[in-house]
Amino acid sequence: MGGESTSDIFYQPSQPMRSNFRECIPVWVLMMSGMRGSKCTRVVRGLILWILLTNIMLVLYCLTNQTQVKFRDSQEDTCSLSMAKLLKQNVTTPAQSTKSQSEECSPTVDIMFMKTHKTASSTILNILFRFGEKHKLKFAFPNGRNDFYYPSPFLCSQVKDYRPGDCFNIVCNHMRFHHHEVAKLLPPNAAYITILRDPVALFESSFHYYHRAVPLTWKISGEDKLAEFLENPQTFYSPEAFNSFYLRNLLFFDFGFDNNLEADDPRVMMNIHNLSKHFDLVLIAEYFEESLILLKDTLCWTMEDILYFKLNARKSSSVSRLTPDLRAKALQWNGADWKLYQHFNATFWARVEAYGRERMKQQVKELRRKNAEMKDICIEDGGAVEAQKIQDRRFLPWQPVGESSILGYNMKTSTDPKFKTICEKMLTPEIQYLSDLGVNLWLTRLWGWFKDTVFRI
Repeated sequence: MGGESTSDIFYQPSQPMRSNFRECIPVWVLMMSGMRGSKCTRVVRGLILWILLTNIMLVLYCLTNQTQVKFRDSQEDTCSLSMAKLLKQNVTTPAQSTKSQSEECSPTVDIMFMKTHKTASSTILNILFRFGEKHKLKFAFPNGRNDFYYPSPFLCSQVKDYRPGDCFNIVCNHMRFHHHEVAKLLPPNAAYITILRDPVALFESSFHYYHRAVPLTWKISGEDKLAEFLENPQTFYSPEAFNSFYLRNLLFFDFGFDNNLEADDPRVMMNIHNLSKHFDLVLIAEYFEESLILLKDTLCWTMEDILYFKLNARKSSSVSRLTPDLRAKALQWNGADWKLYQHFNATFWARVEAYGRERMKQQVKELRRKNAEMKDICIEDGGAVEAQKIQDRRFLPWQPVGESSILGYNMKTSTDPKFKTICEKMLTPEIQYLSDLGVNLWLTRLWGWFKDTVFRI
């Protein structure tokens, strides 16, 4: 949640406790809880608490799953054109005078953003939240948590208060993509957007963020666990193991495909071509500003709509620097993701060429200028700081298990009152923004409390 899924918590230890001090609990508990040097009795108490709370949360999770209803698959379950028109009457759209495109262009308000993991997608989410809130759009939100029961495939019944035939403007929370189900929620002309990232950088980021939630990695010794994993990944990987999807072809998994396919399997390209039929625009994280300009152009938005602060960035000291050899191994291990990225990277640059290189250059320059202005207005000291230095918990981003590596911001106390609201919204992380939008995040918050209490950072 907040980068992690609720599924990350539901692993129940099976190793027996031993009498020796160093072996009085399983090694992985020592690794995760960071309680080296503590007395055995304290460790045992912590383990008992961990097991108790994990089982309580597992029961709660099962209860929430039982409340889901899988509705019959019929035409009546789909957002109809008449319902979509009725929904549009209640939407506040930008005035014609604020448009940067031609008079014939109308801002798109019906959007499916497929939020992929570790791809700068949280920054896009903030942009969508602000646009949707400003124009009173109807979001399809999950219930009780910040994702749609990831890693389970998406179902309409996972949407809060969903009834067959309901229509929404924006779907944007983490899910495992299922186009047929998503399409039931949106008007037929909705824009489908997603974002990809270089698979090596994504794998490094995912490994760092999630490895404590993947039991397969707990037996890796040494300081550079990522390097040891890549030297012989099959030693530390099993397709059926708990949370193993975080360790291989995570993009392919997010899009609902088999993430264990080898790159030369013909199903890989078949899946990629099928995906290209569903998405109107695929953004590339390495070219984030150019991606936003294409997004603005595709949706007929204004420059003000795409202003942003980079959210969920990691401190540089936590990033592993991969050698060329390790990079090659990471590409081979994530071969399906690499083919996916190559395909849509090519389509991305074809879009840039069609847009115009010089025009793109000027638009990126303008975006940077306006973003710099907002930084000067909103952010104390002009940049991100480590979590321990964030003064207002409203701006404290979600942290991975067992550490504090995600940066956040402090808002200037001297911010001009007329900019105060927009500054607050641009600086607000996903979990807090969802709460501001009225989403009940009881399960997310329970896991957050458990994570930060038992695995103290």
